[in-house]
Amino acid sequence: MIVDLRSDTVTKPSKGMLDAMFSAKVGDDVFGEDETVAALEQKAARMFGMEAGLFCPSGTMTNQIAIKCFTNPMEEVITDQTAHIYNYEGGGIAFNSLASVRLLEGNRGRLTADLIEDAINPDNIHHPKSSLVSLENTVNRGGGSYYRLEDIEPIYHLCRLKNLSLHLDGARIFNALEETKDEPAAYGRMFESISICLSKGLGAPVGSVLLSSAETIQKARRIRKVLGGGMRQAGYLAAAGIYALNNNIKRLSEDHAHARILAAALGEQSYILSVLPVETNIVICEVDHKAHNSTIVERLSQYGVKCTMFGKQLLRFVTHLDIDSEMIDYTINVLNKIDH
Repeated sequence: MIVDLRSDTVTKPSKGMLDAMFSAKVGDDVFGEDETVAALEQKAARMFGMEAGLFCPSGTMTNQIAIKCFTNPMEEVITDQTAHIYNYEGGGIAFNSLASVRLLEGNRGRLTADLIEDAINPDNIHHPKSSLVSLENTVNRGGGSYYRLEDIEPIYHLCRLKNLSLHLDGARIFNALEETKDEPAAYGRMFESISICLSKGLGAPVGSVLLSSAETIQKARRIRKVLGGGMRQAGYLAAAGIYALNNNIKRLSEDHAHARILAAALGEQSYILSVLPVETNIVICEVDHKAHNSTIVERLSQYGVKCTMFGKQLLRFVTHLDIDSEMIDYTINVLNKIDH
C-alpha cells in the first residue's frame, strides 16, 4: 500500500471531476472567450463577497500578483516570519515587486493587530513605506493553525486606520472555514485581495483564484500576462475548480479527523518528542534527537508511507481526499512497527 502524506497537493482528480473536465465548454481565455473560466472566477468571487476573480496556475502566482497590485518599489510588506509568500515563493516579493519585507513572530504564524502596529514604519525617508499586510490562513508552518474572523477584525480596523492594504493567502482557507463555520463572504469585507487554492484540499489538479475589486482584477490580469500566466483553453482546468467548490468543501472535516487520529498515534511513539496541536489537516512533529528525521522518512518509505522533512528534526504529514481510514490505520501500524 502507498500512503502519500507529503502534501494535499498530490491528489488525483476523481471520476466526477474528470467527467466535468472532459465536458467543459472552452474558448481562448486570453481573448476573454472561455466561459468555464469566467464561471469559475464569478463563482469564487460571489462566495467571498468580492467583485471579481482571476484564474491562475498557482497560489504563488495569485499571491505575487496581489503583492504587486498593492505595493510600489521601495515599499514594505508586513507578514509573519513563517509566511509562504516569504519562504516558499522563490524570493518573488523582491524580484517581482521590488519591495522589502518586515517579518514578525506570531503565534504559530498568526499575527495580531498589536504586533502589526509596532512594525508599521513612520513616514520617514530612511524607511520603506509600510503598504501591505499579508495573512496566511491556514498557516502551513503553523501546523494548519487558523484565524477566526474575530481575530482578523482588529487587524482590518488597524489597516483602515493606517491606510494599509490587507491581503489573504488563503491557500487552505476552506480548511479554516470548515472549523470556524465563518461565512466566506465576511472575508470579502475585510481584505483587499484573497487568494484561494483549488489544488490542495479541494482536490483539483491545477489552479488558484485571486479575488478582489473589479478594478484590481483588471490590473492583476495585465500582471498575470507579463508573468506568463495567460492560459488559452483553460476551461478544462477551471471545470475541475468548479467541481471542487461544489463537491469537496464539506468533506474536509474527514481530513481533519484523520489528521487528529494520526497525531495521537505519533504522540505515542518513542522517537517523537512532540506533536503540534492539530487544528486542520496538517500534522507537524519533532523527532527525538537520537533519531534524525531523514532516517524516519526513509524507514516509513520502506513501507510505502510518504511524509516530508520540514526543518531541523521536524516531519510533516498532510491528510487529504485520497487518504481514507484504512490508510490511516495502515500508517499507524507502520509507525508502531518502526518503533521496535
